[in-house]
Amino acid sequence: MTFAEYRFLLLSDLYRITRRVSLWSFIRQVFFSSESYRYNFWLRTCQYTKATLALRILLHPFAKLMLRRLTYRWGISIPEGTNIGSGFYICHFGGIVVNGRAVIGKNCNISQGVTLGQANRGRNRGYPRLGDGVYIGPGAKIVGAVTIGNNVAIGANCVVTTDVADDSVVVGIPGRVVSLKGAAEYVNNTDYQSQAIGEIRAL
Repeated sequence: MTFAEYRFLLLSDLYRITRRVSLWSFIRQVFFSSESYRYNFWLRTCQYTKATLALRILLHPFAKLMLRRLTYRWGISIPEGTNIGSGFYICHFGGIVVNGRAVIGKNCNISQGVTLGQANRGRNRGYPRLGDGVYIGPGAKIVGAVTIGNNVAIGANCVVTTDVADDSVVVGIPGRVVSLKGAAEYVNNTDYQSQAIGEIRAL
């Protein structure tokens, strides 16, 4: 990961929360007001500080220590090597468990109590893969080699063990598609690539 990529990921995550990329909003979210963004910051920093030998020696141990501290403090367990796209938004902290081999696309929302877990046997053996613009409601579980399409909304306490097509709304145990309205109005502030790109580059 280059510094430019790292910077863009940090600011795209910030934009999802605040719809701005000012220096003050960044400082406020990291140090004062947002538990979820603070976790994102240290997660992204852990990933970036593995980029070169100097960073791995000088900064990575501290970043990893901070991430581990927040993992226990806020109950968010996302391994530093997890493949997560830009604009990642943790809606509320607590009880979040993500397998390190899961893949999360751009502009995804994860709520409290969510699990993206591994299946060790059977036809779904493997890890979840989420598309772009996915909303996962509180308490939902996605287990195994399940592919979630783009613009999908997964309801609270839903259990998903099969693939889900684009624009679906999934509820229940086991999860079933109840509409094709997608994640509209659940996943917001996704236009940073067009509206805020100039600000991000200038910051």
